[in-house]
Amino acid sequence: MRVNVSRTALIVCAAAAIVATGGANAVVGTADVTAPAVQPSGTGTPAVSTGGDSRSAGTNTSSSSTPAAATASPAVGALFSGGNHFCSASVVHSPAGDLLLTAAHCIGGDVSGVTFKPGYHDGIAPYGTWQVTAAITADGWKSSSDQDLDFAFLKVAQPGSASLESRTGANQLGTNQGFSHTITLTGYPDGTEQPVVCTGTTTQSGTYQQRVACPGFPDGTSGGPWVVNQDPNTGTGTVIGAIGGYQTGGATPDVSYSAYFDDDIARLYSSAIS
Repeated sequence: MRVNVSRTALIVCAAAAIVATGGANAVVGTADVTAPAVQPSGTGTPAVSTGGDSRSAGTNTSSSSTPAAATASPAVGALFSGGNHFCSASVVHSPAGDLLLTAAHCIGGDVSGVTFKPGYHDGIAPYGTWQVTAAITADGWKSSSDQDLDFAFLKVAQPGSASLESRTGANQLGTNQGFSHTITLTGYPDGTEQPVVCTGTTTQSGTYQQRVACPGFPDGTSGGPWVVNQDPNTGTGTVIGAIGGYQTGGATPDVSYSAYFDDDIARLYSSAIS
């Protein structure tokens, strides 16, 4: 587990990964955060995209990646506590437009001092600073830190009438999508003021774990979304993972892990929006 001991005690933050079998030739770039205008998610759009249940699929040990995307999504941002960012999160479509997805290991019991800055870069929060008001984690994570349940939803608020989602757009939540995808991976490394973005190919790693070879994702990138079918105009798509899971995301910055998004996260999402 990769932990920055200078962070507050309630926050444990780790990021990408264990060294893959075989070489990875991904290229990771520092993102251009001057994103295009984002349209709010339309009403009537399904909040959760479901696919066939592939839990019984065999493990695929190959992995490859391609150069980083040119622009970071405005729906991805950094979580802050005590003036420093420590983990990553992303906006997920919800009826109220106030929901984030991150890794469960990023969040402790008290979230009163945690804020979210979508599209953050170079000390600038172009879409404002949002207070985290609640954290929703699975019972199995609360009781035993089950690595297969290392995901969490956060509710946020800010003075004013506009929702977070109306300003940044949002990813749809994808469940039971299978293990092989080309994804866009985004996260905020500790000690940097810009996100890193990588395009890579996911594979299965364990029964309920998935992985992607993307170098350059150290501490701070935990909670960063794994997005498929990203729209180049809005920067949003369908999120099928978040850096976490095995070894809270991995032991080195070169390969990232995520708990597999199946019925467990679908139930947690239903609880978060109810």
